Amino acid sequence: MLSERRRWRSKARLLLVALTVGVPGIAAGQTGWQPSGGHRQIPIWPGTPPGARPMRGPEVAATVVDPAGHAKLVAGKPWVYVDRVSQPTMTVYSPAGRNTGAAVVVFPGGGYSILAIDLEGTEVCDWLTSRGITCVLLKYRVPCAKTGPYRDCLTALQDAQRTVGLLRSRAAEWHVDPHRIGVIGFSAGGHMVAALSTHFDRRLYRPVDAADTVSCRPDFAIALYPGHLAVPERRFALNPDIRVSSRTPPTFLVQAEDDPVDPVENSLVYHAALRKAGVPAELHLYVKGGHAFGLRRTSLPITAWPELVENWLGTIGMI
Repeated sequence: MLSERRRWRSKARLLLVALTVGVPGIAAGQTGWQPSGGHRQIPIWPGTPPGARPMRGPEVAATVVDPAGHAKLVAGKPWVYVDRVSQPTMTVYSPAGRNTGAAVVVFPGGGYSILAIDLEGTEVCDWLTSRGITCVLLKYRVPCAKTGPYRDCLTALQDAQRTVGLLRSRAAEWHVDPHRIGVIGFSAGGHMVAALSTHFDRRLYRPVDAADTVSCRPDFAIALYPGHLAVPERRFALNPDIRVSSRTPPTFLVQAEDDPVDPVENSLVYHAALRKAGVPAELHLYVKGGHAFGLRRTSLPITAWPELVENWLGTIGMI
């Protein structure tokens, strides 16, 4: 866990603002992330979010660059990050054609320091909506203070609980089956998938409206190269904050054995805990793949994981 945090903090120091026309999700003169045309960000809290704290400046969205100012590429393409998120939002992406009734809330990764908003966010929504699944992109609060009773990111988990509850409470409005709502997350977002899957019975904030009386338990969960699940200092035992039970939703896991950021033990220990609790779980490990590949296709077999997810969703009766 410490290695991931150091890596992302180091990466964040190399990020430069590139607010120019042509960068996905960014228009000239904007400092915060905006979705593409036809989609609207919706604040998830009616007022000040619980546990709100001052940021060192306004929200920023930019391409990731190296020290020389060149865009860092994933599968030959740059990617966009969002930093200093103080007002979390959800953006609903509805299927353009056939609607299966299923919906997925997306948690981009970024070490709880930034959000990989396109690589692990909007590109995921493009895939899901093309398969008839409503997608909700959560822009949760980062960077995280990593304090309080939940040791990794309490505010992000509050945002996740609130968003799933909101989606379920407004399911009819967005043509969603309230019994087929899942979550998908990458890296730190993958950790949040496990956190929400095991922290849904009680809100970690004082309820603010009727949406907080609706269950925030996901009906299924998908985690890609998750972090923060295995504790190296305890010989990669499961993070004690992740308390798996028989009510933890069916889960799909993908990770590469050569992941340099989050060791593969993160998926292994979580999968073992799911099996022990009798939770249906599917785990796919690959020899090569690295970290933070998102949905971008390469010659490596691991990048075919979306097809595996689609088959699994059919197997568990979600699509």
